[in-house]
Amino acid sequence: MAGGGFVEAGQLKRAHLYEYRITGYFVFTCIVAALGGSLFGYDLGVSGGVTSMDDFLKHFFPKVYRRKHEHLKETDYCKYDNQVLTLFTSSLYFAGLVSTFAASYVTRSKGRRGSIIVGSLSFFVGAVLNAAAVNIWMLIFGRIFLGIGIGFGNQAVPLYLSEMAPAKIRGAVNQLFQLTTCLGILIANLINYGTNKIHPWGWRLSLGLATVPAVLMFIGGLFLPETPNSLIEQGRLDEGRKVLEKVRGTKNVDAELEDLIEASEAARAIKHPFRNLLQRKNRPQLVIGALGIPAFQQLTGMNSILFYAPVIFQSLGFGSGASLYSSVLTSSALVLAALISMAFVDKFGRRAFFLEAGTEMICYLVIVAITLALKFGQGVVLPKGIGAFLVVIICLFVLAYGRSWGPLGWLVPSELFPLETRSAGQSVVVCVNLLFTALIAQCFLAALCHLKYGIFLLFAALIVIMSSFIFFLLPETKQVPIEEVYLLWKNHWFWKKYVGDERNGTPVELENKAP
Repeated sequence: MAGGGFVEAGQLKRAHLYEYRITGYFVFTCIVAALGGSLFGYDLGVSGGVTSMDDFLKHFFPKVYRRKHEHLKETDYCKYDNQVLTLFTSSLYFAGLVSTFAASYVTRSKGRRGSIIVGSLSFFVGAVLNAAAVNIWMLIFGRIFLGIGIGFGNQAVPLYLSEMAPAKIRGAVNQLFQLTTCLGILIANLINYGTNKIHPWGWRLSLGLATVPAVLMFIGGLFLPETPNSLIEQGRLDEGRKVLEKVRGTKNVDAELEDLIEASEAARAIKHPFRNLLQRKNRPQLVIGALGIPAFQQLTGMNSILFYAPVIFQSLGFGSGASLYSSVLTSSALVLAALISMAFVDKFGRRAFFLEAGTEMICYLVIVAITLALKFGQGVVLPKGIGAFLVVIICLFVLAYGRSWGPLGWLVPSELFPLETRSAGQSVVVCVNLLFTALIAQCFLAALCHLKYGIFLLFAALIVIMSSFIFFLLPETKQVPIEEVYLLWKNHWFWKKYVGDERNGTPVELENKAP
């Protein structure tokens, strides 16, 4: 079938012998690790809100401030088109994509926990610099430290959660990262809504409060255990077994431990994991996990809406307070969507969420484009009814994204890589994700200015392409143990030609089922 073989966990090697129960210790480790998402989320939410605040614009971007107030209540696609203003946002992501390669080394040699701690420290320094900024370059320098923190955090946290989670609930556990990201966005928007009324230093408070999730992540990271996968990869078998027994809540971990040991032996044999990632046998993980999904996640246009929700709504004719309030609504929808995805992704699977929500997103973007084509851009005040309609449609778009490409864009790549290339693969995932995030952030306001409503039609066309990519190339990974996901490629209609018939000398036999 086009979607490839769907494989039940019970048909894979020792998976049917795995045992686990949910323990308080397991819940604690996952919640603390997932705080890494709040760094990413808080910045996504706070940067867009701050760039719409008059006090911030007067201090750093007086030309944008003057242009904004010349046509304060008019609809104007080009009101915020300023490359230095967008550099404030995108500089963080350029720094993050470079730092993720250093994070790969730390994650593989020192463990996932080490990268989480380094990320929190760098993010803290960046938040302090931003809050104290007196000129644009100090502001951007602070953004670079924030980017390094996000590069380390986004590299390590999804891996940590996927490796800690039992296969049957891995989807829900991994999506704690997306949930904390969404909560970070919501909290940032609520803070922006309040600080927008504090003159003239409210923006400093918004930026400075980024230190709070950084401190929580650092303190929590000191108490986190390393993942069993990482401990065994480092040759610390006794420690690995103890942690595995503790997080699984049982002494009967022999089957899972055996899989981890086999995977670690293969990992230790690889001296150049990035070079190994390019080998033919790893082509599915490279194309789907490292390149395709992280790039496509940004090309949905969602992060552009999150970055610039207040700016977009102001450009649509909303006042400053109303635009921040509207962005609170969209971020609330994102949190709700994350909870929906956590509840059902391990039941209905990854492919179903990708494809169903993708169809919805295409429809909503077309509706937004048609509405703007008919009612927007003539320099008049946007009717309240049309404005409310656009907010509702954008919220529905956010709900669709928030249960599909948002969480699954991090979950699925973290599931696909074998242990020997997992750290390198996740680095490429984060690098590609942040590269496209930065490019979209840098180009979106200029594209909005020049393409006008056509920008939303462009995103709709891209979602058609990415949905086809998922339908034809991604097999279902729900409830498949992370160290046995590689078996899925053996029986996929397309990828089987790239993947050999054996791993470690063991023939692979899978039952092919329709997706």
